[in-house]
Amino acid sequence: MRPRILYLATADARGHLMRAQLLAHALIERGAEVRVLTTSDEGAVFLGEFGIAAEVLSRHYSVQFDERQNMQRGATDRNVARYLFDPRRMLRDIWRLRRLIAGVDLLVNDSFHPALLVMGCLPGWRRKIVHVYGASLRRALLDNFRGRLPSWLARAFAAAIGFELRRARACLQHDFAYAEVVRTAPWRFNLPTPVALASCQAQQVPRAAVYLNPHFRDPCLAEGLEQGLAAVGLDSLRVGEGYAGRSGWLARDPQWVEAAASSALIVSAPGMAALSIAQVYGRPILLLVTDQPEQLGNVRRAAELGLRHEVLCWRGDVSDFAAQLEGAARRLLADEEGAAGDGQARARARLDAWVDRMLELVAEPG
Repeated sequence: MRPRILYLATADARGHLMRAQLLAHALIERGAEVRVLTTSDEGAVFLGEFGIAAEVLSRHYSVQFDERQNMQRGATDRNVARYLFDPRRMLRDIWRLRRLIAGVDLLVNDSFHPALLVMGCLPGWRRKIVHVYGASLRRALLDNFRGRLPSWLARAFAAAIGFELRRARACLQHDFAYAEVVRTAPWRFNLPTPVALASCQAQQVPRAAVYLNPHFRDPCLAEGLEQGLAAVGLDSLRVGEGYAGRSGWLARDPQWVEAAASSALIVSAPGMAALSIAQVYGRPILLLVTDQPEQLGNVRRAAELGLRHEVLCWRGDVSDFAAQLEGAARRLLADEEGAAGDGQARARARLDAWVDRMLELVAEPG
């Protein structure tokens, strides 16, 4: 009998969706039946461009950001609280998911959707639910209320999240820095963040591959980025849904990873996916840092690992940002260190590790 997997990927960031389509295609190639859900119409459109016909579970749960990808904590807290306590929201989603879970072997929660955190605690459902999340995102979630609520309440929240994760069938925690699959607890595995396969790298292309997720919408930031790249003399492939319609930008590009793998330079926020691409394919990366807790943790980890990178910070001044970018890009481009080894082989090994683990979870007694 073919393994049946339901994959719910939140659409707050496109990294979750990219991982969903990568794993869905790889699982289907290995004989599984995979159905994908997401949490916004835009997320469904994104997945559609990768050949995944995703359904929208509901549009009520999301993390809130401003136009420069700074997390809006108060707005996020209000939105999540309403989702949790309005019976027309989370309870309705659980009602729908309970019917769907009856017909599958595994239900994957990528990442931290509240309905599945709750269902993952409850008898009858918990043995089918697998949580997928980045290591830095988990730390950020557990620390979410530290310094914002009385310490005992912040600890209680972290303890509740920890309990929900331990109760589920398994947790697949990923990080761009992980070198191999390691079982760290009976219910938790550490895996390297999966990366799309790019073709065997030809000669390096002298251009920058830019990706900004949809939370970036400030036109001044885009202008500063364009000016900085022009000053360096780099052509660029610029992708960002928040800049759809802006001259020289694409809303989406399913071949972006292919371009990034052979580029002279990657420019992106420090999400787990972008850092993994830079690491696997040996490309230098400019990291656009904003107030997003898990990404700040990723920057610290990149520095510890010695990943070739420079950090950029938008302060509202176009000329200053362009100068920052020009200087950082020139320093990275002056470093002639090439890509290390076969990036495609490393990407394939990461993807195979994920598919093997998921199919093993289907086969193992619950």
